[in-house]
Amino acid sequence: MIYEVFMPALSSTMTEGKIVSWVKSAGDKIEKGETVVIVESDKADMDVESFYEGYLATIVVEAGGVAPVGEAIALIAETEAEIETAVQQASSKESTPQPIAATSSTATVLEKSESDSSTASPQTAAAPLAPTVSRSNGRAIVSPRARKLAKELKVDLRILQGSGPHGRIVAEDVQAAAGTIKPSPPAVSVTPTAKVAPVPTKAIPLATPGEVVPLNTLQNAVVRNMVASLEVPTYRVGYTITTDNLDKLYKQIKSKGVTMTALLGKAVAVILQKHPEINARYTDQGIQYNSAINIAVAVAMPDGGLITPVLQNADAVDIYSLSRSWKSLVERA
Repeated sequence: MIYEVFMPALSSTMTEGKIVSWVKSAGDKIEKGETVVIVESDKADMDVESFYEGYLATIVVEAGGVAPVGEAIALIAETEAEIETAVQQASSKESTPQPIAATSSTATVLEKSESDSSTASPQTAAAPLAPTVSRSNGRAIVSPRARKLAKELKVDLRILQGSGPHGRIVAEDVQAAAGTIKPSPPAVSVTPTAKVAPVPTKAIPLATPGEVVPLNTLQNAVVRNMVASLEVPTYRVGYTITTDNLDKLYKQIKSKGVTMTALLGKAVAVILQKHPEINARYTDQGIQYNSAINIAVAVAMPDGGLITPVLQNADAVDIYSLSRSWKSLVERA
């Protein structure tokens, strides 16, 4: 059987994605859960993992290329004998193979539950590819399995030098650092008996005077949303309030793991439930009232960007469950 790898929708605002790099080359054997390609969305760079075993028969969109969401970027053949057929199929585009599914230990899987997503994504179709956030601009690129192992084996990822593609830290690097296996070249930068200083964060290179640097996908998304916001009629109202009761409640439930962020999110949800006209937005046709109360909270990323995890149906979830969901969303963000 031949499967189609298509550009996944990694967020609700994503309309196209850029191929940062292919971790696998045409003809390579692919195991279940292996990262195949890195895609740049309007949120971050994402590792895309394969659900099935097979062979990467042909790459349709090369590294650096851009493809709309849903467009085929590669074909995977279940057996070596089917590779040639897949190559011919990619050239002729006469048939439509089944979409390839995917999985990830730390990524959001849309087909499991829409409420688990860290963005308010309207896509309800099964997720063909599951992303795990990864960045190369000053931060280590870590495979999902390596991140999980590092947590289990208590290995500091900051002191490792990855031996995978593009310097990615893979599971073997973590195991070598923990002493469970012998390191293989290129070796990790730590041994069980020696202390190694953390790898310094690389400075963001300055642009050459007079140079025009194209916007990346994230910057383009920010620009589009900012321009759209200028077209919406707005006004602001401010009130001074006394928070004595809020402070008292927070002291009572803080020890149970409730954060002030979750408490404020719950408060906003309750208010929107009582006043649905606030939970609405302007459209050219009129005012559209939202059917659900979903609270988005901005989280600052280490590279200076922002991502907005969403507490879905916040009005219907108790404050303790809401706090646990928020903690999980921030960790994944």
